[in-house]
Amino acid sequence: MKYKKRRNAGGNAKPRLAGVELYFDDLEDATRFCRNGLGLPIRNKQKGHHAQFDAGASFICLERKGAENYPSGDKAVLFLQVPDLAAAISRIGREQIVRYAPSADRRGGAWAVCHDPEGHNILLLQTKSRTARR
Repeated sequence: MKYKKRRNAGGNAKPRLAGVELYFDDLEDATRFCRNGLGLPIRNKQKGHHAQFDAGASFICLERKGAENYPSGDKAVLFLQVPDLAAAISRIGREQIVRYAPSADRRGGAWAVCHDPEGHNILLLQTKSRTARR
């Protein structure tokens, strides 16, 4: 489907990411991973349906597959900025990391990729320090 640019469609307002939702067969395992592995605080939870985590100005929602009648596709990647990449890797477990760039490269700062319990990529990006921005 082609989308045509429309005059004054939305004015100058730009969308802001409110949150991301991922679907899981094992919601409880995924919830433990986000809470214990990623260290995200739970914002709200409905047992057997979903768990929503606070991710700063946005949220990450985990939902049991089949809970809604309008499911999305399976491909998803979460990009999370972390203040201390080494500490995040330690909390998750080094054996869970599938790719790791411990120092800045041509694409940016240090980063690592792990998988959640059902194989979604979680890309952890080292937040630039204030001294590095000068």
